[in-house]
Amino acid sequence: MYTTICVPVDNSDHANAAVDLGVMVAQRVGARVIGSHVYAACLHERRFKQMEAGLPEEYQEEAVLERQRKTHDSLIVRGLQLITEAYLDQVERVCAGANLPFERRALEGKNYQALVEDIAAHQYDLVVMGACGLGAVGERLGSVCERVVRRVRSSDVLVTKHRQPMNGGSIMVALDGSPHAFGGLRTALALGQAFGIPVEVLAAFDPYFHYAAFHSIGTVLSEKAGKVFRFKEQEKLHEEIIDSGLAKIYQAHLDIARDMAQAVGVDVTLTLLDGKPAQKLLQRVTQNRPWLLVVGRVGIHGDDELDIGSTTERLLRDAPCHVLISNQTYQPPLQVVARHQVVWSQDAAERMARTGMPSCAKVGIAQYAIKQGHSVITTAVMDEAMARLMPGRHG
Repeated sequence: MYTTICVPVDNSDHANAAVDLGVMVAQRVGARVIGSHVYAACLHERRFKQMEAGLPEEYQEEAVLERQRKTHDSLIVRGLQLITEAYLDQVERVCAGANLPFERRALEGKNYQALVEDIAAHQYDLVVMGACGLGAVGERLGSVCERVVRRVRSSDVLVTKHRQPMNGGSIMVALDGSPHAFGGLRTALALGQAFGIPVEVLAAFDPYFHYAAFHSIGTVLSEKAGKVFRFKEQEKLHEEIIDSGLAKIYQAHLDIARDMAQAVGVDVTLTLLDGKPAQKLLQRVTQNRPWLLVVGRVGIHGDDELDIGSTTERLLRDAPCHVLISNQTYQPPLQVVARHQVVWSQDAAERMARTGMPSCAKVGIAQYAIKQGHSVITTAVMDEAMARLMPGRHG
C-alpha cells in the first residue's frame, strides 16, 4: 500500500491534525513519514524592498538603507529557516513517539508551488495536509490546499477537514465506474482492513437530467423538426428505459465492488442513490459522519486535461469529514465487468446454447461486447465478435 507519506505543516490546527492522521496511517501500513514546510525568503525580501519608500526619513539615507537591507536579508532568511526547523522538529517528535522513520524537507519558494514540485520530484504515495492553514477563514478550503490538490497527479491526497484525526466512524467511497473511483475503492478496502473499520460503497446516478433535457429541447423544436427527430417517440423511450438502465449500470458497479471486497476479505455495505450525485453523496456523508470519504480525482466523464472532477470538488469543499482524493487507477478485469454489466438477448442466448461453444467462447464474446460499449449481446454482436475472435466459425 503506502510506503511514503508526506505531511506539509505550518503549525495550524488542521496541519497538526494532519500530522496525527498521517502518523496514524503510517503506523497501520508500515510507511515512513516525510515532514515538509515552505518558507518564502524571496517573497519577504521583495516585500521589504517595496516598503522602503515608506520608511521614516532617517532610514532613507543610502548608508543606513544598505545596512538595513543586509541586516534584514540575513535575519529574515535565518529566522524563517529556524521557524521551519521548529515546525519539523515537532513532527519528528511525534514520529519518534510512534517509532516511525522520519525525513524532513525544508523548502524555499511560493508555498503551493514548492510543495507540488517536491511531491512530483519524490513521488510520495500519500500526501496528508490540512484543508486550511494559519490564514484560515472559518472551515473553508484554503487556497494552498486547493492548488496542491488540483496540480498533484501521481500521489493520493488526504485532506483533514477537522481537528480530530479519528472519530470512530466508517470509510465511505464514492463509485461511478471510472478507473480513478475503482482505484479509490482499492485504497478504501486496504484502509478498512488496516484499521478494522467498516466500508460503505456509494453509487449515485442522475436519471432526472434527461427529463429536464428533453423538456428543454421540446420548447425550442418546431413542429416539423419534432416530427423529423421523432421527438415524442424518443421522449417516451427515454422515460421507459433511462431509470432502469442507469440503475442497472450503477448497481453493476456496486456488484463489482462487492466482488473486489470479497477477494480481499473485507465486508462492505452497498448503497445505490438516485439524484444529483454530489448532492446525494453529500447528504449521505453529512447524515452518517464517516471518518473518511474516498473519491477519485476525476469521474467517468473526465479527461486528461481535467484537474479535478466537479463532484469531487464539491465533496472536497463541503464534506464534514476527512477526504482522500485518489490519483490511483484500477480497471477491473473484463470478465468481471462482463459478468455484471452484460446481458444476452433471448435470440443470442438460444443461439449460444444451440452452437454448443465452450464457456470460454461466451466469455470472449462478452468481453468483446464490453470493449465495443454494448450492454446487450444480440446475434449481430455475436457475429461481430465471432468474426473477430473466431474467424471462419459462425453458428
